[in-house]
Amino acid sequence: MIRRSDKIDPMTDLFGESSSPAVALARKWRPRAFADLKGQEHVVQALSNALTQGRLHHAYLLTGTRGVGKTTLARILAKCLNCETGVTATPCGVCSACTQIDAGRFVDLLELDAASNTGVDNMREVLDNAQYAPTVGRYKVYIIDEVHMLSKPAFNSMLKTLEEPPAHVKFILATTDPQKIPVTVLSRCLQFNLKPMPPALVAQHLGEVLEQENVACEPAALNLLARAAAGSMRDALSLTDQAIAYGGGKVEAAAVEAMLGTVRRDYLFDLLDALAAHDGDALLAQARQLAERGIAFDAALQDLGNLLTQLALLLHAPGGVESGMDAERMQAAAAQLDAETVQLYYQIALNGRRDLPYAPDEFSGFCMTLLRMLAFAPGAANADRPAPVRVAPVARAEPPPRAAAPAATSSPSPAPAPEVATRAVAAPAELATAPEPNPPSVATLVANEPSPRGAWDWLAVVAELRLGGMAKMLADHCELVSQTGAAVTLRVGEAHKHLLDRTYQDKLVGALRDKYGATLQVTFEIGAAAEQTPQQVRTRIKEARQAEAVAAIESDPFVRELVDQFGGQIDASTIQPLVP
Repeated sequence: MIRRSDKIDPMTDLFGESSSPAVALARKWRPRAFADLKGQEHVVQALSNALTQGRLHHAYLLTGTRGVGKTTLARILAKCLNCETGVTATPCGVCSACTQIDAGRFVDLLELDAASNTGVDNMREVLDNAQYAPTVGRYKVYIIDEVHMLSKPAFNSMLKTLEEPPAHVKFILATTDPQKIPVTVLSRCLQFNLKPMPPALVAQHLGEVLEQENVACEPAALNLLARAAAGSMRDALSLTDQAIAYGGGKVEAAAVEAMLGTVRRDYLFDLLDALAAHDGDALLAQARQLAERGIAFDAALQDLGNLLTQLALLLHAPGGVESGMDAERMQAAAAQLDAETVQLYYQIALNGRRDLPYAPDEFSGFCMTLLRMLAFAPGAANADRPAPVRVAPVARAEPPPRAAAPAATSSPSPAPAPEVATRAVAAPAELATAPEPNPPSVATLVANEPSPRGAWDWLAVVAELRLGGMAKMLADHCELVSQTGAAVTLRVGEAHKHLLDRTYQDKLVGALRDKYGATLQVTFEIGAAAEQTPQQVRTRIKEARQAEAVAAIESDPFVRELVDQFGGQIDASTIQPLVP
């Protein structure tokens, strides 16, 4: 008998020469022991302790998505039960039982594909054979893969055997959909749920495999393969095989991107930079580059959603971010996008991906999704947008004066309804002919505001800073106390002292130093503010504009005439100034 330790290839051609055919990485690097399993420590620990202490169960149920190691774990467990050294959590791997189980030739290990043997007759045949003692091994092990595919009569036929099996029989059931298994079967099994592999662990394992295979690889390519595998180690190894063939013996990021049709994260960061800068031309230029590369826009929106998820984690829970994946650009993107904007972009990306099949074509649907992000981004309403064209209402001739009221003896004449309707929808002639004044600018409205102490116009400074979230709120509620050279003192009122968190202070100081130099020294203090914070100034400006708009409506002759004739009232809450 040829053993693995003899280093002789088991596949030999008819002429006695070792053919050494290429074996798929997923088969070649399939774990042979519990120590080789990746990412399933919770299951390995439970089974190892049970084997060491001799607390064996007659039926095990392994659940989890495809490619996480269910069948592999079942075979390792079969080796642990039948190893010639005894029942152990560390099978030797060289005895007859271990080598035959690895080769798939062990007589007392029966693997049944429930997807192909769904009927009750197939199950009865298996169960009738279970009553006989093992031929060469210690236990007769039945591995039933995709057990949820069995029919209801087949499940019913195995209930009694599952509950009281012969002492020499062990059942190991595997499934990707445990919800379809009857509860009567679940209650007779020990259930272990295998978790999907995290991308970082998959990338690390792929690097170790390729190092053993002497295949050159790039870390960025491994990260792409790990994300594309979606938690399946088998899928990751299969994709790696494909990448090696595609790249001519190398695994490079550019080749993997072309093979998978995915978007390089650099392009995604460039999209976010264009969105943060409100640069529509740069945004569409990036979209055209993706189209020229033949990228699937559905995958592009999916990758953009994944990146926004990582940004949201970085902003809210930095400990949950995957390490070593474009850390510098992630930090830069988090500095220029606040948490609310990230959530908005994420929702728009999801909706855009959902609506992509209904777009005229994928490119236009992708572009409209990006433009929707640009249009609804905070601050986009006033960012580099041309002033609206105002059209004066058409002038009309003043209606002829109404005749005097007739005598009391004469019959009443009908009310002039057409005239009232016309006056209700038309503008007065004097308003139509008069030129419409330009809305007052912010500088004009704050001309009478007391100037902040120091050389800075703090309101203008805050408006130019690229801040978001709580750091922007801190800047809005700060008052400039003094500014002398590179020394600046800011004051926060008692009501907003909770904003003086170290993180928000650092972001505000960092933005000021980016604008005025790294030597700038900023000091914060808490005290009674003089109502000169940007938020208070903007509130007064808004109230002044609202008051002017209400006064203009109330003093309008046409409006006054309507109120006098019909006894109406002016609802001030419905009046909005032309410039908010």
